[in-house]
Amino acid sequence: MPNTTTSGGGGPLPREVADAYVDALVDLDPITGTFLGVAESSGKLPDFSPTGQEAVAQLARTTLEKLTESEARPGADSAAEKICARLLRERLTAELAVHEAGEGLRTVSNLSSPLHHVREVFTVTPAETDEDWAALAQRLRAVPAALEGYRAALDAGRKQNLPAGPLQVRTVIGQLDEWIGTDRSWFAEFTDPGPDSLRTELTEAAEVATGALVELRDWFRDIYAPAIEGAPDVVGRERYARLARYFNGADLDADEAYAYGWSEFHRLLAEMEAEAEKVLPGAKTPWEALAWCDEHGEAVEGVEETRQWLQSLMDEAMDALDGTHFELAERVRRVESRIAPPGGAAAPYYTQPSLDFSRPGRTWLPTMGETRFPAYDLVSTWYHEGVPGHHLQLAQWAHVADQLSRYQTTVGIVSANAEGWALYAERLMDELGFLTNAERRLGYLDAQMMRAVRVIIDIGMHLELEIPADSPFHPGERWTPELAHEFFARHSSRPADFVESEITRYQGMAGQAIGYKLGERVWLQGREAARARHGADFDLKSWHMAALSQGSLGLDDLLSELSTL
Repeated sequence: MPNTTTSGGGGPLPREVADAYVDALVDLDPITGTFLGVAESSGKLPDFSPTGQEAVAQLARTTLEKLTESEARPGADSAAEKICARLLRERLTAELAVHEAGEGLRTVSNLSSPLHHVREVFTVTPAETDEDWAALAQRLRAVPAALEGYRAALDAGRKQNLPAGPLQVRTVIGQLDEWIGTDRSWFAEFTDPGPDSLRTELTEAAEVATGALVELRDWFRDIYAPAIEGAPDVVGRERYARLARYFNGADLDADEAYAYGWSEFHRLLAEMEAEAEKVLPGAKTPWEALAWCDEHGEAVEGVEETRQWLQSLMDEAMDALDGTHFELAERVRRVESRIAPPGGAAAPYYTQPSLDFSRPGRTWLPTMGETRFPAYDLVSTWYHEGVPGHHLQLAQWAHVADQLSRYQTTVGIVSANAEGWALYAERLMDELGFLTNAERRLGYLDAQMMRAVRVIIDIGMHLELEIPADSPFHPGERWTPELAHEFFARHSSRPADFVESEITRYQGMAGQAIGYKLGERVWLQGREAARARHGADFDLKSWHMAALSQGSLGLDDLLSELSTL
């Protein structure tokens, strides 16, 4: 439990209200429970129906009422209580705004939706003992009800003229085809390592879960897709502002952010051109140099060999940074490299440790059928996903959860805070000299460029903004998804399937992709403000550990807190 005490007035203080919310949420959302390491959640799945969504919303409303009462109690004015209260109010308010606008009735995405959460949770559910596998069989049998509730929510949205984007629907139908398979399904293969004593039960449960995928696929294809044909794939300014608040914890000035994305694009392009000359003298563009690297540069051969190489990369970074730029607990130092299950999005990702660290933090590499991986693309990505990126932040949050609250270190996560830190971590490794050759540094700049491009096209296409006159690409025209696809492909080393996956992602999660670059800007501004405040006494290691030990905050609040550390 968090290190909080009940006020002298007899009621809970904000941190206790926040953690009571976590307990109640786990009862409603067993997927969250599994990510937190709650064993009782292993055999269950949430109710994704409109009724289930409203239950979560009502919990948020009653929690906000309790929070207001708690803030009037003695002790609520301490710094620890105030920072938790600020996060809890901001998050629940943003979540309620999304819910009340009906966004939960149109959530279809190639990366993040109830469907994807159902599949992903199986990859982090304990699977060591016969009891674990018995719970997994129970969870497999819960898949039909969960997906039926999801389908009911989408059907309610359709009837209320709240359609998902047609591109998302087509993409998810393709993903479901892959998960269902032609011979054996993803769920069937998932149960292969289970114990012989439960083989019949696991096989039957996997068939039940697979049948639910088939039913959902057919419904998407035959009923939902025709019904929403012609709906827009972009969200417009009003929806974008609401979704950007949810993902970033900030009231976005979209036009300022769009201009910032362009300024970063021009800065990074100049740096890339200089670095590309070192890699391939005379290259017409940086991406010509990176294409040369794909064929002739440093690379890792073999899927398992790549997994091991990424593990070594993280282990080496951990050893080099611990004690110099960070001060890490032993349990934070444990992180695992994994290969992502097939059928998901193309981008690598990270899953955080359980609160008790029985499940460590893990990075995941989607292979997309490849067996050779250029090093320039892996190095900065694993600094982002692993060490010192997502893993150091989210594992440190778990480590200090008893000093803050479980809410601040788990459920209350703000996407732009975490993604901003991870992008800052890439830049930090460049500043510290870890990008040891021109290929790796050009790869880092390419990754940075991708995040700048995200700001431009995510805001540009959803708001249908004008491309500025100084753009090297279609100046004066207004953004469309087709132009966004072309622009991304022209200014990225990524293969065509990755580009397609990313553009689809941006349309299905409007306002999320901008958080990387906007979050990094806040982390850099906070560091420089703290440096100016302390002068010659500024200590980067101390600042890093204080910054990583404050838990989650939205971008509006993060800058002020980082500046005072």
